[in-house]
Amino acid sequence: MPIQRRLPKRGFKNPFKKIYHVINVEDLNRFESDVNLNPDTLKAAGLAKRQADGIKLLGYGEISKAIVIKVHKASRTAREKIEAAGGKVEIL
Repeated sequence: MPIQRRLPKRGFKNPFKKIYHVINVEDLNRFESDVNLNPDTLKAAGLAKRQADGIKLLGYGEISKAIVIKVHKASRTAREKIEAAGGKVEIL
């Protein structure tokens, strides 16, 4: 019997999977108040280090500054926390 039939088949690798950088709300406290953040400024600050399909904002932590941020995806809790602080989340 050929070796490709003898070896077990394992798993599946999706070639269309999207990889996102994950940034938490607490990571945005390092920026000044009333600042506009986009993916380029986040990469320059070192929050997005490697090549990916986009940036996703998650709601871990607290934020006390009003910022405007443009990301590819954002969780509901992250949006609520930023809007409660007086900021705005824009989806690209």
